Amino acid sequence: MRAARVLLPLLLSAFLGRAEEATSFPAGDFIFAVPAGWISVAPASPMRKAELRVPGPEGTGEAGEAIITVFHFGPGQGGTVQQNVDRWFGQFDGDNEAKGAATAKETIGTVPVTFARARGTFQSGMPGQSTTPLEGQALLGTILESPDGDVYLKMTGPAPTVEKAEPAFVQMIRAACGG
Repeated sequence: MRAARVLLPLLLSAFLGRAEEATSFPAGDFIFAVPAGWISVAPASPMRKAELRVPGPEGTGEAGEAIITVFHFGPGQGGTVQQNVDRWFGQFDGDNEAKGAATAKETIGTVPVTFARARGTFQSGMPGQSTTPLEGQALLGTILESPDGDVYLKMTGPAPTVEKAEPAFVQMIRAACGG
């Protein structure tokens, strides 16, 4: 009976997609601390190592949220840094200049890191399936290079939510890299 009292809340939390007690998560060689106010949820796909929700402005509900997805496929998997950046930018309508697509590379601690940014109309959906155009969206993506396999973090959502969350996102990356 005691086991049921312990397991039932855990199962219910997983079933509801919420794991609000999670304060950190691993991906590849890195441990990421979940910023205050962000919510760790059960990943929507088994390919994802973690998924976070960033609340939008009060009163916007799910429509105002940004979503962070985290991937790690292992050594030599997942494509090159440039292939991933190109795919992310390709999810936005228009040419790279029109969508403000930009990348920045730096080394944090000993980790090569690429940041990618874009904004505009985002084509939401799974690759190879039908998409839904969402206007006024932004992307902040990061690729952490590692011999154990690169780690990919991608935040998408309404531009105001993504832009407001950027400092905490960058700090989460820096802390995971030891910087």
